[in-house]
Amino acid sequence: MSDDDTDTTAPSRRDYVKYGGAVVGGGLLAGCAGRSKSGSTPDSNGTETGSTNETGSSTDDGSADTAEDGSYSVEMFPVGEVEFESVPEAVTTYNMGWADMVVSLGQADKLQTNRLSAPTLFYDRLDIDYDNDWPPLWQDGGIPKEVLYEHDPDAFLIDPNLIQAWDDNWDDSDVEEIESNVGPFFGCHNRRIRSDWQQEMGYPERAPSMLEAFEKVGTVLDERARTEAWLDLHEDLQSEVESRLPDDGETPSIGLINSGSSPENGEFYALYLEDNGYEMKPYRDLGLVDADAFAGVETGQYGKTDYETLLEVDPDVIVVHWGVTTGSVTFGGDGAFDAERFREKFVAPMENDEVGSQLTAVEEGRVVPGPTAEQGPLVNAFQTELTARLFYPEEFGEVDTEAPLDVPEGERLFDRQRVRDIVNGDI
Repeated sequence: MSDDDTDTTAPSRRDYVKYGGAVVGGGLLAGCAGRSKSGSTPDSNGTETGSTNETGSSTDDGSADTAEDGSYSVEMFPVGEVEFESVPEAVTTYNMGWADMVVSLGQADKLQTNRLSAPTLFYDRLDIDYDNDWPPLWQDGGIPKEVLYEHDPDAFLIDPNLIQAWDDNWDDSDVEEIESNVGPFFGCHNRRIRSDWQQEMGYPERAPSMLEAFEKVGTVLDERARTEAWLDLHEDLQSEVESRLPDDGETPSIGLINSGSSPENGEFYALYLEDNGYEMKPYRDLGLVDADAFAGVETGQYGKTDYETLLEVDPDVIVVHWGVTTGSVTFGGDGAFDAERFREKFVAPMENDEVGSQLTAVEEGRVVPGPTAEQGPLVNAFQTELTARLFYPEEFGEVDTEAPLDVPEGERLFDRQRVRDIVNGDI
């Protein structure tokens, strides 16, 4: 599908179930099965449209063309063209990555979320204040509409298809009710693109990348200058890293396991570096996809595997996905990385297992905390730096496994003060 195939409607997952995977809703392609074999970032769908007589819309340069009444619209897959009466003063999101987009734009005071689960790790070191004392959206196995009314934001940075995929109590009428009575949905579940409903609805081809989604959020929040500053910083960081990557092709093989794994019980959940979505962005950007030890390996549901399979592939490095957030609220901590807790949960059980102790990564002390899956521009900057140091220590410096994000000033790959300045609006 070309970038000019713009969709201005938002067919839900249930539409695809109802019509048996047929093409509906102005051109969305269904039936795209299987995992992408490319390590590239997914392309966005559609182009931004010009202004209209009645309602302003986003323009080719990413800015919003505002109508006389102050309204404007921004287009993004899968929600289509969304109209905003004015710049939102409060937004609610479920994903930490989308929350980080808002924080990166200096708008943390607009967030109504409890999803900043590892703030100490990234934000406290930059003196960024936030309020995550809001009711969780996920309650009792679903997302009740009542909690969305309770938040009462001007916009939900949430993919409505995700809500319907997770909570069978929701259908299109519920989405329409919330949009009519509270605010519009403007989000895309682009962190991980593996579910059947995403394949059917064309997410692998049409979901925006993290940076593309960030640009859209910047337009919605009328923060074009900060957006451009972040894009420049990201480009500079990528150029710096790429210019220093070794050209000898020697990269350690990587076994990426989810933090939901239980080494104590011999249960692991393998992840694939080739997967679409922004959670694998640091690995793609550093050219590490071909180093995936699990590539082509058959695993069970959700990538479930065991010590025997791990030993068969025997990766040089075992990386725990979300590992840097060991110490977050999820793990019963206060937000800062907890090296003792990480070792207790992931490393020691492998060392004490008869098969696990034979793994090269275990023998050489290379079971390491990896990046969190959730990331906007700010978190991604830290995690690109972390990933470079994890796999190319001779060039970028050794990771301190007691404090993986602490980097000596002379080895930093981006300017922390520049990040503070962007967030603070000193551009």
